[in-house]
Amino acid sequence: MIYSLKGVVQELTPTFAVIDVNGIGYYVGISLQTSQNLKLESPVLLYIQQIIREDAHLLFGFFTKKEKEMFNLLISVNGVGPVSALILLSSLSLSEAANAILSGNSGLIQKVKGIGVKTAERIIIDLRDKVGNFGNSEEKLSVSANNKNKNEALSALEVLGISKKVSEKIADRILKQNPEASVEELVKEILKNI
Repeated sequence: MIYSLKGVVQELTPTFAVIDVNGIGYYVGISLQTSQNLKLESPVLLYIQQIIREDAHLLFGFFTKKEKEMFNLLISVNGVGPVSALILLSSLSLSEAANAILSGNSGLIQKVKGIGVKTAERIIIDLRDKVGNFGNSEEKLSVSANNKNKNEALSALEVLGISKKVSEKIADRILKQNPEASVEELVKEILKNI
């Protein structure tokens, strides 16, 4: 079983990459999240999930172990194939997907191409207890220095009667785009986006 590939990006599209490992090119299906982290002719290490079928040996590559873990959780759900899982990972960040599953937001999951009502409900039921460690994982990295500003902004909004759960998601999104946002900027932007 192939666990990872370390080589050079030979070809790159939003949905697949060819990784040259010592002269052998491996065709690897990837998500948009992984694609955005790769550069043509640059060295790379991808974590691989190999799927063997009667008619094909497929490789799917991920820039992070967390993304690979989420992919494996998604394909463990009856009715979710590798292509649907990649589309979901291309449409939503890991924390957005995890938060949608944890909060039972099937509407957000259904927005992903190819996932209907029943499949979205199945994903939520099957994975609700398994995705807790994915929630806000990406945001924690970029926001850690700004936790003080974020917490002050969330407290101010709570005083105004706005639930912390709602404002926290918006705050994380704002801080991802603007890590230097002040408390005042955060409060204004959160109020605009509610």
